[in-house]
Amino acid sequence: MSEVWLFLAIGSLFLAIVLVGVFIDQTIAERHRAVRLLESQVTGAGGQAAPRVDLREEELKENFGSRVFVPIVSKAGRIARRVTPLDARDRITKKLLVAGSPAGWDAERVLAFKIIGAIAGFVGSLVLLQVVSLSPFLQIVIIALLTLVGFIVPDSILNSRVEDRKKEILRTLSDTLDLLTISVEAGLSLNAAIAQVVRNVPGVLSSEFARMLQEIQLGVPRSDAFRHLAERTDVDELNAFALAMIQADIFGVSIASVLRTQAAQLRIKRRQAIEAKAQQTPVKIVFPLVLCVLPALFVVIVGPGAIQIFNSFINLQS
Repeated sequence: MSEVWLFLAIGSLFLAIVLVGVFIDQTIAERHRAVRLLESQVTGAGGQAAPRVDLREEELKENFGSRVFVPIVSKAGRIARRVTPLDARDRITKKLLVAGSPAGWDAERVLAFKIIGAIAGFVGSLVLLQVVSLSPFLQIVIIALLTLVGFIVPDSILNSRVEDRKKEILRTLSDTLDLLTISVEAGLSLNAAIAQVVRNVPGVLSSEFARMLQEIQLGVPRSDAFRHLAERTDVDELNAFALAMIQADIFGVSIASVLRTQAAQLRIKRRQAIEAKAQQTPVKIVFPLVLCVLPALFVVIVGPGAIQIFNSFINLQS
């Protein structure tokens, strides 16, 4: 049975090498076609060809990852885009937007890493099974589990980035609203108050307000800018704030009163969340108490008595 898995591992490794070679060959062929097209279109004065640039030398100046892994990821992303439903790609795009639109990352690259992770998990499971001897059922479970883990790791990393960013926004939202309220009540306009926040409050929320302010300066209506802010952050409290500001802008309500109300409601929600976590603390410490503390107490308190009882029984028997 181990020989069968060894052949499968060797075959999978050979298939992976062949796929990598095909990807590299197709990428090089596409670049050569692009070079020939540019050479046919670019001409100098008098119909003379422009000085030729040695693109091969320029390409070799790049590092190994840029020349090998980037084309593989791009090709895998194009394949994944063809077989992935549109709604799944839209969900990944939405998550990337909420995660802050990391530079160089899009839905196609995430899908590519999902495929590469699944292949790596499959090959890794075959290699692992050559070291560990398991039953056929457990071998199938290990292969399926590691393949699934490799497939979902990119999603897990992206979800973690999204949650960390939401927590950072929620952590600074209360102080930001207080500063906005104070600035507006001091006589500044809302745009000037937002600019004051951008200058004095560092962090993710400040960068989002800076982006919103840039949209307003470029001519985007303020209600649309707040709506875009809510879409980029996907934080419930910030969504409620954006909706309140949109309604205040539409109906002409005082901005200062709306900001004051939103800041007060946010403080109440934060206090309620802290109280809820405090009430969950006794439940959370039950299992560590039972598993870690009580056994040590039993050893210290009951141990000497148990030894005395054991010695008494021995004396009675003797």
